Amino acid sequence: MIRFGPAGIPLSCKGRTLIDGVEDVHAMGLNAMEVQIIRTNLAERPPDEEEIGLPPKDLVTDFVLQIKRGQGKNLEIIEDPEEKIRRDDTLVILDKGICNSYRELYEVAQFAEDHDVQLSVHSSYYVDLTGRKEIVEKCKMNLKIAAVICNALRGVVTATQLGFYGHRGKKRGTATILKELREVRDWWKSMKFDFPIGLETSGRQEIFGSLDEIIDTVRRVKGTVPVLNFAHVHSRESGSLNTEKDFKEVIERTRKAGEGFLYTIFSGVEHSGGNELRLTPIKRGDLRFEPLAELLVKENYDMTIISSSPLLEHDAIYMKVIYERVLTRTVAKEEKVK
Repeated sequence: MIRFGPAGIPLSCKGRTLIDGVEDVHAMGLNAMEVQIIRTNLAERPPDEEEIGLPPKDLVTDFVLQIKRGQGKNLEIIEDPEEKIRRDDTLVILDKGICNSYRELYEVAQFAEDHDVQLSVHSSYYVDLTGRKEIVEKCKMNLKIAAVICNALRGVVTATQLGFYGHRGKKRGTATILKELREVRDWWKSMKFDFPIGLETSGRQEIFGSLDEIIDTVRRVKGTVPVLNFAHVHSRESGSLNTEKDFKEVIERTRKAGEGFLYTIFSGVEHSGGNELRLTPIKRGDLRFEPLAELLVKENYDMTIISSSPLLEHDAIYMKVIYERVLTRTVAKEEKVK
């Protein structure tokens, strides 16, 4: 099955909540939506009287990510949404984020399931795992927050880029990135999340994430899968995706590395010298969707295609229309032959 959807709440959506976005995606005939985590501001506060004895998952006013219990060497960080809140606890909340509570996310998850809209999450786009310690920890926390939200939404993947090689250079920068990624993966396992960390290909030479690097990382860090951003691969390889054969090669490599999992991102793109300059509407870039549509009709892929175009849902619908047009034409030819 091929799923199409936008990277975020549709631009034309009058409401800006997740459930508004899912409702609009379904009404447009699309069946996927990637939830975008733009800002992750955290705040701390003591529990209100009426919150004592309740678990974070039952609160309706704040999205509690952590409970801090104790002090100094006895400080305990609790991330279980079913842990009951005590009077002396400190609550770490997501302040002005994508949602107001766990309960809201559970409602969105059920609504999406009822309307056959597949959900996924993309972590904050700024990532630096080779920089100063406080920056690295902030980036890792952003990814953890995205994962907690994805889990509550019953999402299929939490996607992220892995950031710059940094001043250490490519070899040492890569080693540092893998070390930090493994720490996040170990936390992921401790939380018993049943969806993978999606490692997105990057579109610039100074950022970790060529297709080769992503595939190699997936093999070395269990619990991760590749996220194939066609525009990024096309840019980084100086306009390499032009024919069905070109697309098939990168898809097959990605599918093999992900053990059948195929989550992809598409848009138009302007590029120069092996670097993405900017994303564009599909009709304006030199990355064409038609060859991919021809391939998808021929192959029985189970695949998600997220539109990251500036036109978001417009280009998600545009891709779906092209795919269905090619499919209709192919079926008609086969019937004529029969």
